Amino acid sequence: MLHFFPELGLKARPARTSTLVFFHLLAALAWQLVVPSAMAAEGAPSAAPAEGRRVVVRFLTEADFPPFDYVDDEGVLTGFNVDLARAICLEMQAACDIKVKPWGELFAGLARSDADAVIAGHAVTAEALKDVEFSDRYFYTPGRFVGRSDSPKVEISSEGLDGVKVAVAKGSAHEAYLQAFFRDTRILAFDSQDLAREALAQGAADFLFDDAISVSFWLNGTLSRKCCEFRGGPYFEPKYFGNGIAIALPKADPEIRVLINGALERVRQSGRFQEIVDRYFPLRVY
Repeated sequence: MLHFFPELGLKARPARTSTLVFFHLLAALAWQLVVPSAMAAEGAPSAAPAEGRRVVVRFLTEADFPPFDYVDDEGVLTGFNVDLARAICLEMQAACDIKVKPWGELFAGLARSDADAVIAGHAVTAEALKDVEFSDRYFYTPGRFVGRSDSPKVEISSEGLDGVKVAVAKGSAHEAYLQAFFRDTRILAFDSQDLAREALAQGAADFLFDDAISVSFWLNGTLSRKCCEFRGGPYFEPKYFGNGIAIALPKADPEIRVLINGALERVRQSGRFQEIVDRYFPLRVY
């Protein structure tokens, strides 16, 4: 419904001007009907612009962090991050331009506007947030317990592991977590993840506490000799295992964050995200 009377101030006009007012009313009606069409034809901006859109989304990544991003045997850039970037572009109905830079140059490239986003497995940290914005998290790096497949099933808790030997990498966040929450566990700290894993494989330890992502590949590979399996659920405490992994975005472009978050959510809802996870992670890490 068109509301002309307040704009024309008819209540303040005397009765003898009714004819003049009628012509003013017709003129106003013609203006409101004709001018918007003319403005639209000239490409004038509307009061409520449509949601932003990008013709091309430019991503930066690295190529030395399998399975997240790497060059395969045929020299093709691939990996979890690469496929996720392409899925996001597809949801945005945009072309995808993915270029490779060394890890140390990724944020600098974003600051120079060489790209719209960096998808390279960056953890969300207070330090990083000084330089970039982040998308919603798309992956986490929890801690997990691993036990021998032929060992008795025990409750994975501080009480259930009381006095049990658990191997862990010395000086790691996983060792710190055990010391804080599994104080009665017999913690066997080794100089490296590989040595801690081998201790479990050889039976020198009853369990292993490790990074869920990397240990999933050990479990599925030849070095484990198919000895072991995940036990209990994942541990996500941010203080020890971080706030997750996200796409780094420029602070000066808030629109791209909205667009990428929306596309990322649609990738999840469609089931495409889980398809990509299953392709690169043979065992469920969560």
